[in-house]
Amino acid sequence: MGLSRFGIMGVGVVAALAGGVTARPALAETCPAATTCDTTVVFSVSTAQGLAISVPDGPVGIGTGAAGDQISGSLGSVTVSDERAALVATWVATVSGTSFTTGGGSGAETIPAGAISYWSGPATSTTGTGTFVPGQPNAASAKHLHAPYTAFSKISGSGDNSCTWNPTIVVDIPDGAVAGTYTGTISHSVA
Repeated sequence: MGLSRFGIMGVGVVAALAGGVTARPALAETCPAATTCDTTVVFSVSTAQGLAISVPDGPVGIGTGAAGDQISGSLGSVTVSDERAALVATWVATVSGTSFTTGGGSGAETIPAGAISYWSGPATSTTGTGTFVPGQPNAASAKHLHAPYTAFSKISGSGDNSCTWNPTIVVDIPDGAVAGTYTGTISHSVA
């Protein structure tokens, strides 16, 4: 069975039309002339590292004193970095400490954590929005390190932020302490 001349032309036209048709994007909205026509745009903001705290590398020396003296020194910069991009970006940084020992760590070679005090002082730098609150704004508010307590906090604001402070460590050397280099640990955490 043969195709007529018109049948062959019809097949050719259909094939040409089928090959040349391109899909158009779906229209979100159709608006009459002289009005605005809106398109919704979407993008995402991702989080980076989350919530972290950084502390000075040790050992950090804070001075020398005799039995019965009080010595103090700067620990160095402590920084909380909050990259959670949170709607409610609040956090609390906590500090605690151990006893400090020398030699074999006997009673006379130990200065208990209750004789070691810490005060945060004010923030040395901040970024982001919100209210940053020092746990101990001055020397009069120093606290002993025998139990964990708040070193710094952020009580309001949103989005990424950071806070740096330079705490002071104060040691009341007991009268019965023996001579030596005393070592202990001061720990920070943030949540």
